[in-house]
Amino acid sequence: MDKNNELLLYIYENASMGVKSTTELINILNGKDNKIKKIVEDELKGYEEFVKKSKKLLKKYKVEPKEKGIMANIMASMSMKMEMIKDNSDARVADMLTKGFTMGNIDISKRIDRFEGECEKDILELAKELLGFGKENIKLLKEYL
Repeated sequence: MDKNNELLLYIYENASMGVKSTTELINILNGKDNKIKKIVEDELKGYEEFVKKSKKLLKKYKVEPKEKGIMANIMASMSMKMEMIKDNSDARVADMLTKGFTMGNIDISKRIDRFEGECEKDILELAKELLGFGKENIKLLKEYL
């Protein structure tokens, strides 16, 4: 697969999964008294912006996005629901989100390093923006840990 396509598809898939899982988390927290809700809502807006930007680049480079399989989405949703049934405290939500952002940051960092100088500048910039988004959210979540 072309390196531009690979990195761009990764960004799109990452942001799309972020939208789905963050929306699910907001639905779980709906009606509960969590102080972390505002951060989660802002994360959703951020992920939606990355989906929008990545779709624009996918169209520009004529790349067809792939949707994750329905089983992957169902398993992720069930896992989150189970975790929140056990403990839906702000600290638990922050811990879960921090772990997700950390894994994502490690993965995108590896891809940026691997594709630096080999991908189009606008795609690399979006990847670096996604990395910055993850780092910033980890800082915001630390307050709740």
